[in-house]
Amino acid sequence: MASSVNAQLIEKKTLSLELAKKIAEVAEAEAIKNNWSVVISIVDDGGNLVYLCRMDNTQIGSIEVSIQKARTAIFFKRPTKVFEDMVAGGRNAILSLPGVLPLEGGMPLIVKGQIIGAIGISGAKSNEDGIVAKVAVDFMSDL
Repeated sequence: MASSVNAQLIEKKTLSLELAKKIAEVAEAEAIKNNWSVVISIVDDGGNLVYLCRMDNTQIGSIEVSIQKARTAIFFKRPTKVFEDMVAGGRNAILSLPGVLPLEGGMPLIVKGQIIGAIGISGAKSNEDGIVAKVAVDFMSDL
C-alpha cells in the first residue's frame, strides 16, 4: 500500500523568500541601470505574494498592477506580453478572462523546467517593465 501512495507524489521546487529577494535585487539593478522607477512583485506558484519592492518615487498604482501582472503570469503559465499582443491584434475577448492583466511585465519563474512562481514589474513603459522582468527570468536560468 505504501508504495502505491509514493507513486502518486510529485516532487516540486518551491520559491523561498531568500530566492525571491535575490530575483528582486537583479530586477532592481536593471531598473536602476536604465533609470526606471518600478515596483517588483514576486509570487509563488499559487499566486501568493512572497516579496514586493517599491523603488523610491514609483507611483502607488504600480503596486497592485505589478502583483496582478505576476498573478496573470503564474495563473496562465505564460508572459503577460502574450495577452497584450492578443489584445493589440484585435482579440478583445481576452479582456473577459478572469484574472488577466494584458500588459507586458509579468513572467513565470522557471527552475529546471518547473514553474516556481512569477515576477511582475510595473512603473515604467510596458516594454521597459518587460525588459526588467526578462533580466530576472534570465537570472533564473543559471539556477
